[in-house]
Formats: sequence, structure tokens, C-alpha cells
Amino acid sequence: MTDNVRVRFAPSPTGHLHIGGARTAIYNWAFARHNRGTLVLRIEDTDPERSTEENTQAIIRAMEFLGLDYDEGPGVGGEFGPYYQTQRFDRYAEGLEQLKSDGHAYPCFCSSETLEAKREAGRARGGVAGYDRTCRSLSPDTVAQRIAAGEPHVWRLKVPEDRGDITFVDAVRGETTFAADNVDDFVLARTDGSPTYNFAVVMDDADMHITHVIRGDDHLSNTPKQIVVYEALGVDVPTFAHLSMIWGPDGKRLSKRHGATSVEAYAEMGYLPEALMNYLALLGWSLDGETTIIDAKTLTENFSLDRISRNPAIFDVEKLEWINGVYIREMTAEQFVERMLPWLAGAGLASADDVAERREWFERLAPLVSERIRRMDEIAPKVGFLFAEPEIDESAREKVLAKEGAGRALAAASDALARCEWTAGSIEAALRELPEQLGLKAKAVFQTVRVGITGSTVSLPLFESLELLGRERALARLAVTTVLAAE
Repeated sequence: MTDNVRVRFAPSPTGHLHIGGARTAIYNWAFARHNRGTLVLRIEDTDPERSTEENTQAIIRAMEFLGLDYDEGPGVGGEFGPYYQTQRFDRYAEGLEQLKSDGHAYPCFCSSETLEAKREAGRARGGVAGYDRTCRSLSPDTVAQRIAAGEPHVWRLKVPEDRGDITFVDAVRGETTFAADNVDDFVLARTDGSPTYNFAVVMDDADMHITHVIRGDDHLSNTPKQIVVYEALGVDVPTFAHLSMIWGPDGKRLSKRHGATSVEAYAEMGYLPEALMNYLALLGWSLDGETTIIDAKTLTENFSLDRISRNPAIFDVEKLEWINGVYIREMTAEQFVERMLPWLAGAGLASADDVAERREWFERLAPLVSERIRRMDEIAPKVGFLFAEPEIDESAREKVLAKEGAGRALAAASDALARCEWTAGSIEAALRELPEQLGLKAKAVFQTVRVGITGSTVSLPLFESLELLGRERALARLAVTTVLAAE
């Protein structure tokens, strides 16, 4: 266990929380909880055109859905706020002034056209196409005069010329080195005074006392720049842990072309939060290389950065569905009814009052459904016939009701069901006598009854469905279907 752990999840609210971001949030959360540390949620909303409060709330909802509670951040507060970057510009200005006064920052008056020409020249020479530090050598008097004259300028970090290669120990990748000439005097603040990402994020992490930065390896190239900013500010450099990307089945970075990518989209598709968290945790981390079902308690008790793989993870929706199905089947009937209710209500099939009035009926229905689905959005189509009169699909009419003997089977089933005790066992016993009496195959008889009751050739178990439907409604449906079969 590591002492005084403080980690942060810092999404940009330019969209909803995607799968890659969710995995990063899970790892930060699990690391904080394992070490009895602090998880900070920070909103990096400095892109004015794309960042919205609506997206921020969607991210927070997705984290709540997954059960990722945070200790500091929007709606929670904390002593190191504010937790929106757009509310922290005063701190960035203070940090920049510190760097100026310490001689670690200088103004650059080069135009964008001039900078592009310098980059082209650098590329032509086969060297690094970075800034050539032209303005670094300007005299203080010249700088003062040009600023006083209102000449547009940015502020750059004065990277020490003797800094040398930048090496750090990544908690996932091990010792990592960037050549010194890969880090030029990059921009800290733009002409309008707004901070660049690599400056703002260091100020935030330093102010919030972040000890470990756990993030995707798309940020790896930013790390050497951020390290020299930490050094210039005179604050401790946190431990970095860069997570490999999540790829689609085609071996390319996961994107919309592979299907749904946001947490809320998977929630709408009927994936349980505990199953989604379980699966995402396994995309790069493992308990022992074998265990697949890992609940949140097991995850937090065992999570460590040294068990994170350096290799990209492949997103496999089939495995996610399988894990989701396991969690569904492990529910008690009482638990499943509670989780099933929103899906029934959303389909207009049942309300909370309906469940309260017929709780025992719903709990008898629960195992019939939970054993046969892998996603919660499959519930309504499977149980709809129990709540409303089903339409018999054309395929069932042609393949079942149009066959010779269908009318006789329905009439005989109606007669048998009118006389038997109304339990699944008695219903089964009564119907199983019919094939021999009618000289028909058992499948033909049962399929005919199934279509009459459910409207389809595929349904929940027939005998239990009849018991749940009730004798009166079952006989009424069979009577209507008998007429259809005779037409």
C-alpha cells in the first residue's frame, strides 16, 4: 500500500464518457480505494467551442452509473478547488508570473508564419522541427519595448540548455527516456493569455497535490514537457502510469466504427454497471491471469499498477455480453425484479405499483427471464406477451398455424387446459397427453400452443408461461388462434 495517494481523473467535456476514458477512471478509482487515497475529478473544459455543461453532467452520470465515487470535484468540493479549468485562470496567471520572475519563461514575438518557416527549415535539414529559440536571446530592454508597444507575443518555457535527456520510471512501461532535443522551448501561454495544456495540467496537478498520474499513453509524448514544467516550478514530479490503448477487433483504435463507445450507450443497451466495470477493468489488468468475474470489492482489494499490461487491449463485445449474462444470472429473484422494473416501465408494460401489487408473480417470472438473457434490453421483447395481447408474426402463421392438425391441436389443448389444475406441472402433464391422442408429434402440438399463447415460435418456457398468464387469458388466446388456424 502506498501512503497519501492522490490521483485524478481529468476528462474534457467535449463529449460523453467513452470506454477508454471509463477504464482510466476505473483504474484511478481502484488505485485510490486500494491505497485509502483520494480521487479527484477535474473537468478540463478549456475548449470553449466543444466543452459544455451538458457533457460534464453526462460524464458525472456515467461515473455514478459505474459506481465511481470521487472525493473531490464538482458537486463534492474540496480544499484544492476549483475543479473546472475555466475557473482556474487566476492560478495559471500566478504560475506564469512565478516562472517569469524565476527566469524560466520568456516572451516570443515570432508570428505563426515565421514559426512554420522555421519548422520547414528544420525538417529540410533532417533535424528536429522545433522552435530555434530566436527570442530567447533578446535583451531585457528590447523585450520591454516590444511588449510596451503592444506587439503580440506568447510566453515560452526556457528549458535549461544543459537539461539533457529526460528519463522517468513509468509505473506501467518501466524506465522511459526522451532525448533532450525533443523538448524545445514550448509555449506556456498564448497571445490572449490562455494557458496551453501542458502548462495548465501541471499547475492543476501541483496545486491538487497529485501523487500519481494514471492516463492513456496518448499523453506519453506530453510527459517530458510536463516534467520540465514541474522542475521549473520547483515542485515534486508525480509518478506516471501510461495505459495502452484499447483496440477494436480489427486491431485499430476503438472508435465509433466499432459500435457504441460511450458508457451511457452501453447502459441503454442493457449492460449492468457492475458487469461493465468488471469487463473494462480486465482490459489491461488482471487478478491472476485466470479469474474473469471480479466484483468492485475484489478489484479494489487487489488492484496495483504493476499488474497492468503494456500491450493494447482488444475490446470484445461478446465477452462483455457473456460477463453481463453471468451477473444477471447470479441475481436473486428479488434483485432481478428490482433491476427489471425500469425496463418494463420503459416499455410501458408494468409500473412500480404493478410490481408491489403482484410481487410474488414477478418473482416467479424473474428466473424464467434471467436465465435466458445476456442484456437487460432483451427483457421487454421476451415478456411482452404476458402483459399485452401478442401479434402472431407471419412466419409463425405460415410455419405452424397453416399446418395440418394445428386447429385440432389448439382445440384439444383448450379442452385439456380448461380441466387441469393451474400449475406448471399439471399444465405440462395435461398437454403431454395430447400428441399421442391426436396422432401428432409433440413438437407440432407444443409449437402450435406456443404460437397461440406468445405469438412466436421462440419464447419463455411454455408451461410456466401458461401458469403466469392465467387460465382465462390463456383460453381466450387459444380460442382466437383456433379460428386463425381454421381460416
